[in-house]
Amino acid sequence: MKIGYDNDKYIKTQSEQIRKRVSQFGGKLYLEFGGKLFDDHHASRVLPGFQPDSKLKMLLKLKDEAEIVISVSATAIEQKKLRRDLNISYDKEVLRLIDLFRSVGLYVGSVVITQYSGQASADKFRDNLRDLGIKVFTHYKIAGYPSNVPLIVSENGYGKNEYIETERKIVVVTAPGPGSGKMATCLSQLYHEHLRGIEAGYAKFETFPIWNLPINHPVNLAYEAATADLNDMNMIDPFHLDAYGVPTVNYNRDVEIFPVLKAIFTNIYGSCPYKSPTDMGVNMAGNCITDDEAVRDAANQEILRRYYSAICEERHGADTRKEQERILLLMNKAGISVSDRRVAIAANEVAEETGSPAATIELSDGTIITGKTKNLLGCASAAVLNALKYLAGLDDKLLLLPSYLIGPVQDLKVNYLGSKNPRLHVDEVLVALSVSAATDVNAAKALSCLPQLKNCDAHISVIPSSVDKMFYRKLGINLTNEPEYENDNLYHV
Repeated sequence: MKIGYDNDKYIKTQSEQIRKRVSQFGGKLYLEFGGKLFDDHHASRVLPGFQPDSKLKMLLKLKDEAEIVISVSATAIEQKKLRRDLNISYDKEVLRLIDLFRSVGLYVGSVVITQYSGQASADKFRDNLRDLGIKVFTHYKIAGYPSNVPLIVSENGYGKNEYIETERKIVVVTAPGPGSGKMATCLSQLYHEHLRGIEAGYAKFETFPIWNLPINHPVNLAYEAATADLNDMNMIDPFHLDAYGVPTVNYNRDVEIFPVLKAIFTNIYGSCPYKSPTDMGVNMAGNCITDDEAVRDAANQEILRRYYSAICEERHGADTRKEQERILLLMNKAGISVSDRRVAIAANEVAEETGSPAATIELSDGTIITGKTKNLLGCASAAVLNALKYLAGLDDKLLLLPSYLIGPVQDLKVNYLGSKNPRLHVDEVLVALSVSAATDVNAAKALSCLPQLKNCDAHISVIPSSVDKMFYRKLGINLTNEPEYENDNLYHV
């Protein structure tokens, strides 16, 4: 992937901007953190050079001044809502986030359960957190939220919420996913701080859309594609345009809620410090792009990946038709089609030639490596193995995995573990390769090239097994596939 982003500049300027906003409010800031603090792979895909943990590293520069509050909706807990990329529930994701934050030295002050109305599963989760020694606070549903401002900013609105006891001047409010009540948590705290004579501030940190890029820039279109299931749309911030005469990009939910937020600020403090949703933000991401062409290309590929994801979700039984329609419109805006996905074209051509599933991986030098379905290896495994041989400078015909290694693995799979598929999956190939590397210098060379597969694009002509899909993700390979199963079975794993 061609680098188009200055990650070091981002970390430096972003932390400086947050400190500047803290000083604007006299020393106490509630910072709503949108998106992912960890594992922001969407940002790293559309801004090549941005690291998935960049926001975390930025926050670490402020760690002595900051604490984290994790907001999670009682409704999401009750509905067993999942974080789609990790396939774990929101309550489990809260625990994972606490462990991750603590592991790098960030202070997690508490968890707040929002939108509470007596949900039994939320009660159980709250008790579990307290048993683990974690402070938990409860915020309630407010009738008429968000339009009934007089009720919201009263003792029967925010006043019913428990006051979250915080210790540091920057309070980062994050969540396991969207709809967790982060903004409401921040505003409730402003109300309670004001009652205590503390004039705290609020700011919003969202990486996307990038406010100082054109509305139809591929990076902003890729954000719309990523949130197509949420019905988010980018739009010119009308409040910013009216106040300053400068067009900036925001998204519909922030624009729609701004009049309410402004009224809430005015009810608490007597005035609002912001003239527009854009004013609320502290995002410096757009100032760190170094190669716009590279960023545009990367973002266009992300839009195509989102399209393939949507059509495959439908094949799995989900109703994603509206999502697909939205993404197709975005593809038209960007002037791209599936024919711009080079790895997809190549994989489908090989599959048509051989009559069997095929996989392709596009390496950083533009070379497309092919993997065909064989008796010993599935196409996903073959593509990885062939890519490693190419990167190690080895002859393509070289046999890296001799039959005496593959045979026992197949025997274990079929005769001991009950698998009907004797072909080796990606994880099994890598384990066999690592064993071979102990005595074979060529295998060792190939294995050492594994990190070079990170950020490469790949495509498979059929829906891959869950194991192969997971290990492509673990390797950092950006995988898409056709919405077709390899066989006519009704049940697939």
